[in-house]
Amino acid sequence: MLIFGNINQGLEDFRAAPGAILVDVREADEFSGGHIPGAVNVPLPGILCSGLPRDVPLFLYCLRGTRSKRAARMLKRMGYNNVRSIGGIMGYQGKLTHGDHASA
Repeated sequence: MLIFGNINQGLEDFRAAPGAILVDVREADEFSGGHIPGAVNVPLPGILCSGLPRDVPLFLYCLRGTRSKRAARMLKRMGYNNVRSIGGIMGYQGKLTHGDHASA
């Protein structure tokens, strides 16, 4: 199975970045089925009208890394300069939170 990026290293970088936001770009049902604690859910189709702040680091992830890479490219084209795709939750080695529908 193809997984893009090293999400565990990306999460270390996220935790070290003051004010950073962790964004799960999967669909709401995927998010509620299990997500990384502290993440907000902004599904890929709504990423450009999400209102995510431009002045803080954004760390994006999805299932395998494909959608988060696409979302990062889209945001960069919209003028977001501090955005990074950190890969897919399939490679995550920590505990997941379930049922929380947090969104930005």
